[in-house]
Amino acid sequence: MKASLTAGTAALVAYVATIPAANLAVSHFGAVPVGFGYLAPAGVYMVGLALVLRDLSREAAGRLAVLGAIAAGIVISYVLADPNLAMASAAAFAVAELADFAVYEPLRQRGLLIAMVVSNAVGILCDSLLFLKLAFNSLDYLPGQILGKTWMTVAAVVVLTLLRRWRRAAA
Repeated sequence: MKASLTAGTAALVAYVATIPAANLAVSHFGAVPVGFGYLAPAGVYMVGLALVLRDLSREAAGRLAVLGAIAAGIVISYVLADPNLAMASAAAFAVAELADFAVYEPLRQRGLLIAMVVSNAVGILCDSLLFLKLAFNSLDYLPGQILGKTWMTVAAVVVLTLLRRWRRAAA
């Protein structure tokens, strides 16, 4: 129980920490390359990581804890974002995380990786479309936003697959 509580707390803290990190990155670094010649606002990797950590937090800490963390994240996103980005950041975070949550929950029975990939795809699209439209009134960065966030989901799937294989081999 104690190890589970510690893992849940760590996952929730890491999840919530991605929010100010993303907002600071957008405010201070502008656009960054994400591969294949695309650019995206610098918070793209932290937002992609947030989607992954939301799913892992759900598994480690439970539904209610994640819903509480989403609510905290909306407030943190609004308060810490650059004033020009505050509403876009908070709205995109709220919609994307709740959409991710809504898709993830019914897919959990099919396995963590399936639920993560499908729910993150929904979250990535919601966050990217809403943030870019509200923050910049443009979808010019859309391919880069989707690609950058997808890299984080792919990295998580690879790491989780390797951990699962390592645990099976150790058992």
